[in-house]
Amino acid sequence: MKFETKLYQTSGVNAASEADSVFAGEVQTAIGKYLKGDWGDLEECDKQSNEEALQDGSRIFAMYKTSKGKVYIITEEDRSITTVLFASEY
Repeated sequence: MKFETKLYQTSGVNAASEADSVFAGEVQTAIGKYLKGDWGDLEECDKQSNEEALQDGSRIFAMYKTSKGKVYIITEEDRSITTVLFASEY
């Protein structure tokens, strides 16, 4: 993806990352995949929606399974903010 965005983690993801280096590594891996257009554990129709979002400027959403549960990565429509959060924080 070629756009400038600020990357944020929720307090829950941040705390879990600080407490568990394995989870912190999983989050970093997920972010790396996201930046390469690997949308994680989504249905094919949702992956296709993300591909379209890259063209039409709509929100991008991905989900990855980690040792602490599902983690979402969401980039807002204006591409200014990307947030990493637990599914329970959505």
